Amino acid sequence: MTDKSPLAPEFFPEIPAIPGVQMAAGTCGVRYSQKPDVLLVTLTEDTEVAGVFTKSQTAAAPIDWCKKCLQSGRARALIVNSGNANAFTGISGVEAVERTSLKASEIIGSLQEDVFVASTGVIGEVLPDHKITDALAGLYKNLGSDWEAAVKAISTTDTYSKGSYKKIKIGSTEVVIGGIAKGSGMIAPDMATMLAFVFTDAKIPKDILQNLLSKLVNRSFNSITVDSDTSTNDTVLLFATGKAKHKEVSDIGDKHIKAFCQALDSVMLDLAQQIVRDGEGATKFIEIKVSGAFNEASARKIGLSIANSPLVKTAIAGEDANWGRIVMAVGKSGERADRDKLCISMGGVEIAAFGQAVGGYDEVPVAEHMKGKEINIEVDVGIGGGTASVWSCDLTHGYISINADYRT
Repeated sequence: MTDKSPLAPEFFPEIPAIPGVQMAAGTCGVRYSQKPDVLLVTLTEDTEVAGVFTKSQTAAAPIDWCKKCLQSGRARALIVNSGNANAFTGISGVEAVERTSLKASEIIGSLQEDVFVASTGVIGEVLPDHKITDALAGLYKNLGSDWEAAVKAISTTDTYSKGSYKKIKIGSTEVVIGGIAKGSGMIAPDMATMLAFVFTDAKIPKDILQNLLSKLVNRSFNSITVDSDTSTNDTVLLFATGKAKHKEVSDIGDKHIKAFCQALDSVMLDLAQQIVRDGEGATKFIEIKVSGAFNEASARKIGLSIANSPLVKTAIAGEDANWGRIVMAVGKSGERADRDKLCISMGGVEIAAFGQAVGGYDEVPVAEHMKGKEINIEVDVGIGGGTASVWSCDLTHGYISINADYRT
């Protein structure tokens, strides 16, 4: 890891052990000789799984494998490597995933299709999967619950480890939701280089689990952007071991899982925002709230248009309250907006209203706001009731430096 992001949380959370989940991280030398780069997670029998993946037309081999495995809704293991994306590697990439999953299934005694595989790192280089398979037996003997070690093994340009958890009750039964994520650059999920894995001991049927994940991902991982680039490997997997003995869940609308849904939403949003706070070269965390749009989807698209604009992001990096660039980004989104009703606020100060600058507005408090690490932008486009929030970061020379040196 390079110097820690100035937007990083103060500490990594003490995620408790989750019944039915064990993990071990190791160093295999996939790309670098002394960096942890492989993670093995084992899951108890009857674990249910849900997933969302990149919509990239050049998706990596592990994406195709996980989509196939997801059809059964069962999971017994997860293997993740960093340093090599196993993307754009042809038949060798497919065979690498098959060999890795087969070896893991033999070690833990499961079906091969119950082993999920994910990779992150450099695109276009053949994965030396023998280094991973040779390490699996040793990892299996050292299973535990070291969440921070797990994150370090799946990280690439990340400057800090990302984790989050919540404890809540379903009825009178306590359940835990814990998650880890990696991501710093190539972040503009579209489902959702970004990986996120969330685990719970709740007993949630696979169809409800998938419904819930698909719904919540739009409010979290699909509402963040660092550089507008969607990875070949973006993956979010949600595992439910079913070890908690609570009332049966038969529908996503069951009142007794309301607290669970809220907690899962909170964990996913926390992980997503941590990724943005670790954006390559980032010095400022940007929250953009859009209102008055045709619907929620339109509001999110307008927000992402603002968040992805290099002109907006560099202005914020330079602490310049150039709201004209926001007007530009709203207009280029392709979504409906009423020019003559458009209103813009920065740091809680209204700058533009009803299609023009606010007469005599004081830029001093806005300029002061721009010096901070947390930047707030609010835009009303004057069309309807659609609202959405998206999160991004500024664009600095650090982003260029990191990516210019990435392969070397």
